[in-house]
Amino acid sequence: MAPYLLLVLHILFFLTGLSGIHGVSTVSHVSVSEGGSITIPCLYHHGYEEHVKYWCSGYFFNFCSTLMRTDSQSASNWLSIADNVTTRVFTVTMKNLQLGSGYYWCAVEKGGTTHLYLSVATGTARLYVDQQHVTGVEGQSVTVNCNYSNSGDFCWCRLGGSCVVRTVGNLDGASVELKRILANGKKVMIVTMSQLKMKNTGWYWCAVGDLQMPVHITVNQPTTTQSNTTTTNQKNGGTDEKRQERIQSLLVVLLIPLSLLVVVIAGTLVTLKKLRKQKDKKAKDQPANTSVQSADSEPNITYSTVSHTRGTAQQGLNPESHGDLYSTVIPKQHRTAQREAEPGDVVYSTVAAHQR
Repeated sequence: MAPYLLLVLHILFFLTGLSGIHGVSTVSHVSVSEGGSITIPCLYHHGYEEHVKYWCSGYFFNFCSTLMRTDSQSASNWLSIADNVTTRVFTVTMKNLQLGSGYYWCAVEKGGTTHLYLSVATGTARLYVDQQHVTGVEGQSVTVNCNYSNSGDFCWCRLGGSCVVRTVGNLDGASVELKRILANGKKVMIVTMSQLKMKNTGWYWCAVGDLQMPVHITVNQPTTTQSNTTTTNQKNGGTDEKRQERIQSLLVVLLIPLSLLVVVIAGTLVTLKKLRKQKDKKAKDQPANTSVQSADSEPNITYSTVSHTRGTAQQGLNPESHGDLYSTVIPKQHRTAQREAEPGDVVYSTVAAHQR
């Protein structure tokens, strides 16, 4: 049978959901760089856990050359085989691959076989992933970058299960999102699996055109700290938002009276400052009182004695009838310094008439 007929046959099996022959399934076409390594998963059906598994190469299965068996593994630095009877998957890892292409077979003794086409070329592989083994945490998400240079439809499938061929989908309870981007001149299909569950642990593969690349995802249970943090965040998510809303409302309520209080205080200070300026200006415009009152405010008084030289006391005081009048003026001494009599000062006198 020609190689392209085998490839067409395997593609038909993939499109119809029959990924294996006689109870064994794997990917159909893998591309690897020279000197690189690859791990191939082979899924077998229930009931063959105790059977021998082996890996062989050749165009036809009946004439293929056995390279490694699970019951008699020979030491090899480039090839190894391991069987996980719990998941019913045995894996073959090949390292330091050399140039060339060929068919390889996953075989279960008395249980079935299936084949794949492996091409090793110089330069970068046409479809590869950064890591074939990815670890995630239950309830969280993982991301797988499938780098490719070929063309064709793309999808994300679980080995032995269903596929997501659109941009979004669901695999065993986990949400799947597919996105194609161009990063640094390279075409990348980003696969994101979120809301992981423990049952999502297993082998998957991304496909672009006729190429596939297997990827193993391990989902671990969250640690105590992670679990408590996740639970607390989920429970307190709405509470935190409500608390923030209450705080914002309280700040608004407090901000209004505080603003009014600031305005009142500022107005009061401005008013007091104006009043003080007006008072200072009024005091400055008023004339200074430079008068000094005498220590003895009592006006100066001058006492005098007037004696008449002729006549008696009963006589009249007319000077024409009685003759000359004599007056003796004696200023009264005060406690304060004596000053000259000024107009307006009052002079008191006693006039006495004397007979000639």
